[in-house]
Amino acid sequence: MSGIFPELKVSKLMERNIVFLQEDASINDVLDLFEKHHFHLFPVINDEGNLVGVIDQDIILEILLFHRIPRVKHTHLAAVRSLGSDVKGIMVTHPVTISPDTDLNEAADLMLKHRVNNVCVVENRKLVGVLTKHDIINEVIKRKRSV
Repeated sequence: MSGIFPELKVSKLMERNIVFLQEDASINDVLDLFEKHHFHLFPVINDEGNLVGVIDQDIILEILLFHRIPRVKHTHLAAVRSLGSDVKGIMVTHPVTISPDTDLNEAADLMLKHRVNNVCVVENRKLVGVLTKHDIINEVIKRKRSV
C-alpha cells in the first residue's frame, strides 16, 4: 500500500507500556481501570499473555447506563448473566490487530475501514503494544511541519 510514510512502522509509534486486563478480571476491576486511566480501550490477555479480546467504552456504557450485557454477546446465555460476571463474558473476542512491522499507512487504513480508534499490536499472539489514531495523527503533523 502506498502512502505518505511507507517506511514508518507501527513499532516506532505504538505504546509499549500497556494497561491491560486479565480475562478473569471482574466487572468492578474494569470499571476501576476506566476510572483511573482515560483510555478508550483495554486489551484482555490470558495467563499466557496472549491477546484474547478487548473491553471498549461502548461495552462500559452499556453496562453502566443500561445495565445490560453488551451487544457483542447477544445469546441466551449472555442475556441471563449478571453484572457480576468476568471480563471474558463481555469482551469483544476478535479485536482488530496488527503486527509491529505493519507500515503506518496500512495501520491507518485498517482503523478507518473497521471504524476503530485503537488497534492492539501482537506478535506471536502476544500483546506487545497499542496504537491509536491519535498517535498516527500526531506523527503525521510532526513530520509535515518538519518538511
